[in-house]
Amino acid sequence: MGKIIVAMYLTLDGVMEEPSWTASYWDDEIAKFQLDLLFSSDALLLGRVTYEGFAAAWPSAEDEEGFAERINKLPKYVVSTSLKQTEWNARLITSNVAQVVTKLKKTGQRLLVYGSAELIETLLRYDLIDELHLMTFPLVLGEGKRLFKENADQKMFNLQNVRSTDSGVLIASYTPDK
Repeated sequence: MGKIIVAMYLTLDGVMEEPSWTASYWDDEIAKFQLDLLFSSDALLLGRVTYEGFAAAWPSAEDEEGFAERINKLPKYVVSTSLKQTEWNARLITSNVAQVVTKLKKTGQRLLVYGSAELIETLLRYDLIDELHLMTFPLVLGEGKRLFKENADQKMFNLQNVRSTDSGVLIASYTPDK
C-alpha cells in the first residue's frame, strides 16, 4: 500500500498561507529534510492554488541540490473542480477525491502533499494521511489562512520524531492514531 505524506510550513499561530515568511529561517537542515521527502516520493498530490503557484515557479527554477529537477519530473495529481486542464506533468482529479486517492494509494505510490489546506482537510476527513510533517516556524503572523479550521473533525496523531533546527524551526513528524 502506498502512502500520503503531508509536508507543511506553519507559524506558531497556525498560519500556512503564502509562506514567504520561511526565507529568513531557511537552513541546511530544512533543505535536507525537504530533499529527502521529495526524493522518496513517487508523485505530488496538490490542490489547485498550490499547483498554480508551483507550476508558475518551478519549471524555470534551477538549483545545485537537484530539487527543481526532481519536482519538475515527478508526476502530479491536482485536485480541483475549477481547473479545466493542467500542464507540468499533471493530471486532474475533479471528483470523488477520496475514492481516487485511495486507488492511487493502492498502486503503492508515495504521494507528497505540499500546501493545499482544503485538500488536507478532505484527506483527514477520510483518514487518508499516513504521515504528517509539520515545520513550525518561530513566528506569529496574527492573520492568514490556517491549516486547521475551528470546526475540523477531531483526529489523534502519534509523535514519531521532533527536532529543532539551528534557526529555531521545529520539525515534528506524526502518524495517525488508528
